[in-house]
Amino acid sequence: MGYRLGVDVGGTFTDLLLFNADTGAFWRHKTPSTPHDSSEGILNGVTAICANAGVKPAEIEYFLHGTTVATNAVLEGKGARVGLIVTEGYRDIMQIARSYVPGGLAAWIIWPKPTPLAALEDTVTVGGRMNAQGQEVRALDESSARAALTQLKDQGVEAITVSFMNAYTNGAHEKRVGELAREIMQDVPVSLSHEVLPEMQEYERTLTTVANAAVRPVVSKYVSNLRNKLADSGFAGKLSLLRSDGGLMSAQKAEEHPVNILMSGPAGGVTGALWVGKNAGIKNILTLDVGGTSTDVALIENLEPRRVRTTEVGHLAVRASSLDVKTVGAGGGSIAYVPELTGALRVGPQSAGAVPGPVAYGKGGELPTVTDANVVLGYLPENLLGGSFQLDREGAKKAVQTIADALGIDLMSAARGIIDIVNENMFGALRMISVQQGYDPRHFALMGFGGAGPLHVNAVARLMGSWPAVSPVSPGVLCALGDATTRMRTETARSFSRLATTTDAQELIAILKEMADQTRAELRSDGIADADISSEFEIDVRYAGQAFEVPLTITPEVLERDGIDGILKRFDEEHLRLFTFNMDTPHEIVNLRAVALGQALDLPAAELPKGDGNPAAAKMRDHTLWMDGKEQAAVIYDRSKLRQGDIIPGPAIVVEMDSTTLIETGCVATVDKVGNILINLA
Repeated sequence: MGYRLGVDVGGTFTDLLLFNADTGAFWRHKTPSTPHDSSEGILNGVTAICANAGVKPAEIEYFLHGTTVATNAVLEGKGARVGLIVTEGYRDIMQIARSYVPGGLAAWIIWPKPTPLAALEDTVTVGGRMNAQGQEVRALDESSARAALTQLKDQGVEAITVSFMNAYTNGAHEKRVGELAREIMQDVPVSLSHEVLPEMQEYERTLTTVANAAVRPVVSKYVSNLRNKLADSGFAGKLSLLRSDGGLMSAQKAEEHPVNILMSGPAGGVTGALWVGKNAGIKNILTLDVGGTSTDVALIENLEPRRVRTTEVGHLAVRASSLDVKTVGAGGGSIAYVPELTGALRVGPQSAGAVPGPVAYGKGGELPTVTDANVVLGYLPENLLGGSFQLDREGAKKAVQTIADALGIDLMSAARGIIDIVNENMFGALRMISVQQGYDPRHFALMGFGGAGPLHVNAVARLMGSWPAVSPVSPGVLCALGDATTRMRTETARSFSRLATTTDAQELIAILKEMADQTRAELRSDGIADADISSEFEIDVRYAGQAFEVPLTITPEVLERDGIDGILKRFDEEHLRLFTFNMDTPHEIVNLRAVALGQALDLPAAELPKGDGNPAAAKMRDHTLWMDGKEQAAVIYDRSKLRQGDIIPGPAIVVEMDSTTLIETGCVATVDKVGNILINLA
C-alpha cells in the first residue's frame, strides 16, 4: 500500500496528513497558505512533513488533494475569457438564462444582474440543427463555423465552448466544430456540451459547459505547476484531486473537466467525517467545519452523505454532482461590529483571514473577531501549541471592549454575545440541511472540526439537540484526512425522458449497463484494476408535468429484482419525506446516471491505551473561564495524554496541536477507543 499524502488547501492554512497505509501510522502538519501560488505552500508542507516522518517524497505513492482553486476563480471572477458557439437563433441563451430574479417581489429593482460567464460579444452562432430524437434536420454549415471560430480567435478568447440544441441526443455537429477549432486555434482548450453534460435543458447544459471552459486554463496551469514542483522534489506517484461529490479524479481528468472540482475543498471535510463515523460506530452525522473565514455544514445519513445535482458557487449554479454542503460566512476570523443605524451587534461575513488575522494573533489585526472573543472568555487559552504560540489576550480585550462600549454593556457580556451570534449563524445553516429537508436533527450526532469547530460544537449541539457533540481525532486536519482516505469516482449521465408506464425494465437495464461499461473503462484508464471497480446507478424521477426531479440511487441487483415498480415506490417515499404529499399523476423517468467507484481504502484508526476513567494524567493546569454569566473554575487537558474511557466533566478545555475543544458547564465528555471526544449532557 505504501504512503498516501492528503493535502487540503484552505484560505488561511494548508493542511497535510501523511498516512502509512500498512501500519496506520500518520503524521500531520499545518503551514500558512500562499494564495498567490498555492503550490508553494504545498511544497513547504511536503518538505516539512517528509522530514518529520523520515520519508522521501519518492516513497509517496498517492498525492490526494482538495483544492479551492476553481472555486476562487469563479468567486473572484478570474475565469478565462470564453468564446461560446451556439445554434443559430440562440445567441442570447446566457443572457436570458432562466429569467429568474432571486429575492422578494421588487427584487428586480435592486438586483444587479450577474455578468454571464460568456459575454454576448464573444457568443457566435452557426447554422445546422438536430431534432430531439437526435436526427439531423439541417446539415452543419461548416463555412459559418470556420468564420465564427476565426472571429473568436481575432477577439482573443482563451477557451471555447460549443453548445448546440439537442446535442445531448447526438453530438456529431459539436464534435465537428471541435475539430475545426483545433485546426484554427491549436492550443485553446475546447469544451463540448455533449461531453461535459449530456442532459436535456439547454440553458443548464450551456452554463455548465461554459463554467467548465472558464476555469480550465486556471486549473490547468495550477495542476501542471504543482505536478512539475512535485516532480522536482522527487515525487513519482499518482496525483489525484477531490471532486465536489466526494470522490477522487486523476489530475489529468480534472484538467479536462474542472467543473467537477468546484466544491473540492468542503468535500474533504465530509469524507473525513465519514471515516471518523465508520471507526467510531456513528452512522448519522451533521458536520460543522469551521475555518477562518467560513463554516461548511453537511448531512450524513446511515454513512451516506447527501448529494445534490447542482453545485452552487456564489450566484453560479452548475449541473454537476456535489455533496450537499451549505456555507455561511462565520468563522474564527469573522469580524464583529455594531452598525450605527441599528445599534445591534453583527458578526461576519467579513473576515480578518490569515492577514492581518485576529488581534490575539499579534500580526497587526485591529478589529475584534470571534477568535478574540474566545480568548477574552478564556475558551482559547493564551499559550497554544505547547507554548510555542502566545496569544495576545490584552490586545483581544481592548478590541472587544470597543463592542462593549458601543452596546453599553460589560466586556464579558459583549464577548459572549459575539460567540452566541456566531453559534446562531451556524445553527441556521444546519437547520437548512436538516429540518428544511425533512430530517430531525435530534437523530444525528454533531461533529465539529476545522481549526475552530471543536470550540463551538458543544454550544451548537445544545441549540440543535444533536448529541453527542463529537470532536474527532486531529480535527484541524480532518479535511486532509478525508482527501487521503477517499476513493476514485467517475460518472456519466444521459437524458431518458419517458413515462414509466411505457418503459421496459430490460431496456433500462441495457442502457445502464452500457453507461456502466463506459465509466468503468475511464477508471481502468487511470490504472485501477477492474476487480476493484464497483458500479452504482442514479435515476431521476418526477411526476409528469413537474419541473424538478428527485434523484434515487439504485444497484443493478435491486433493479433486476424489483423492476420499475421498485423505483417508483422509492420515489413516492422520498417525495413524501421532502414535500409531505404524493400525487396520483403518472411518473416520468428523466435522467439516468452511472457511477463507477474505485476500492474504498479500509484504513483502521489506531486504538488508544485503556484508562481507568480518570483523566488526571492529562491535566495541564487549572483555569478560569466565563460561562453562564459568571467566572467558573475549569481544567485544561492535553489531548495527546488522554486514554480511552477517560471522563471529563465540564467546564473543561482540551488542547492539541491543531485545535481546541471546549466542554461546557452541565456537559460531560468521554474519550472513545480511537480517541474521539464525545460530549453529552450531564
